[in-house]
Amino acid sequence: MCGRYVLYGPGEALIEGFSLVDLPPFAPRYNIAPASTVLVVRDEPGRGRVAEPMRWGLVPHWARDASIGARLVNARGETVAEKPAFRQALRRSRCLIPANGFFEWRAPAAGSRGRKQPFYIHARDGGLIAMAGLFERWQGPEGPLATCCIVTTEANPLMAPIHDRMPVILDRPGQSAWLDPAQRDPQALAPLLQPCPDEWLALHAVAPDVGDARREGAMLIEPLPGLTRAGPE
Repeated sequence: MCGRYVLYGPGEALIEGFSLVDLPPFAPRYNIAPASTVLVVRDEPGRGRVAEPMRWGLVPHWARDASIGARLVNARGETVAEKPAFRQALRRSRCLIPANGFFEWRAPAAGSRGRKQPFYIHARDGGLIAMAGLFERWQGPEGPLATCCIVTTEANPLMAPIHDRMPVILDRPGQSAWLDPAQRDPQALAPLLQPCPDEWLALHAVAPDVGDARREGAMLIEPLPGLTRAGPE
């Protein structure tokens, strides 16, 4: 799964890295949690790639109320084409969710009374990553609401000692294929929904403060001294 991530930019890197024609103002965030307003990259016909704020937690167009979004933060890549909440968005409303990195928690060893250890996972080269996403526009009593979710897949070998799931992370060709508005065949998109190669990413343990969604700041992604291994202790 992916339940917390980081986006601090800078804006110039977002514009260049995602070939954006428009980037609204955004504040650097180091502990983005579900239900937050997040930055989403989508294709706009006739313009190109634009960034738009949306709420994290997908609300399908057929939903009776927006509360369902709290349960639809992630979409499993293996079943996204069949699930009623996601299948239309997969065909018509795909997006990218830019990030500097994301967090995942490693469970304590069996029989241990220790607590889960958070890790920060980021691009090995220090650049931005592009997570595959879906979005919807829901018509509610107070007007339209734009929402999104992150598509996940099984963990690659680097991530597996920490958690069995990870976001689908796309390279430049994969990003173009995912955003292609002419592509509406789920079978053609399926090869994109795979774990990224280990060499794309690096990770390190961080302090448990990130578990509190009220905490913010660059200190949340600083390496935790004395703990370097990702495997079970």
